[in-house]
Amino acid sequence: MTTSVFVIEDDFAVRDSLVTLLRAEGLRARGFASGVDFFDNLPADRVACVVTDLHMPGMDGTEVVKRITALHGEAWPIIVITGHGDISLAVDLMKAGVTDFIEKPFEPQRLIETLKGCVNRVHQVGADIDKRAVIEQRLAQLTVRERQVFDQLVEGLSNKEIAASLTISPRTVEIFRAKVMSKMEAPNLSALVRMSLGQT
Repeated sequence: MTTSVFVIEDDFAVRDSLVTLLRAEGLRARGFASGVDFFDNLPADRVACVVTDLHMPGMDGTEVVKRITALHGEAWPIIVITGHGDISLAVDLMKAGVTDFIEKPFEPQRLIETLKGCVNRVHQVGADIDKRAVIEQRLAQLTVRERQVFDQLVEGLSNKEIAASLTISPRTVEIFRAKVMSKMEAPNLSALVRMSLGQT
C-alpha cells in the first residue's frame, strides 16, 4: 500500500521543494497552497500523512490540525513545520494529537525520517481498519438473536446464564453459539472476545 503525503504550505518555493524532496525519496507527495485549498479538494485517502505549516492565510495550521484530527484521527498523522517562536504552540498541538513538529530551518533528512516513521505507523493503522471492517461485516450477518448471544458470550456469561437471560433452553443457546462462532469465523471464545474488542 502506497501512503500519500500531503504538504500544506502557502510559500510556493517551499512547497515545491518539499514535494520534490519527498517524491525523490519514493513517497507519493502532493502539495496544497493553503488549508482552504486542502479542504476544498480534500483527498479521499483512508490513511495518509500530512505536513503543514503553522502560519498561512485564510486558515492557519492550528485549524488545519484540528479539522484533520476530527476527521481522521490517528489514520492521518500530522507533522507541523514551525518557526522558533511557535514552540510552545507546537508542544500544545502535540498534546492535541500532532505526531511531531520540526523547526525551521530544518534538515531535509530529519523530515524524511519522521515521515517514513509516520508511513510505517499508518500502514498498521490501515491494516487494523481493514480487519475491523471485516469484523463489522461478519457482525452484520448475525440475526438479532445471534447478536444477543454474541454480546453475552463476550461478556463472559455461561450457556446456562445466557439461556436464563433470554428465556430459552441451554441447548438452544448451544445452537446459536455454534452459528455465531461459524459466522464470525472464530476458532474459539477468546478469538470472539478479541473481535468484540476490535482486536484480531
